[in-house]
Amino acid sequence: MPFINVKVIEGVFGPEQKQEIVRKLTDAMVEIEGENMRQVTWCVLEEVASGDWAIAGRPLSTEDVKTLARGAIVG
Repeated sequence: MPFINVKVIEGVFGPEQKQEIVRKLTDAMVEIEGENMRQVTWCVLEEVASGDWAIAGRPLSTEDVKTLARGAIVG
């Protein structure tokens, strides 16, 4: 049984986007393993508190991620 674990920073993705992430990742696994595995493919999306996620020793906030998504530089 496949288990997909996705972590995102809280407040970045809305409910519809989270559903899309789960659906598309499940579809990707099913494409590899076959349709019979859809019913046993687990996908968990976890939100990490803003500031509790860091890259290169620098914590990222929800606003930092939204800034990056707009194509701007953070920092």
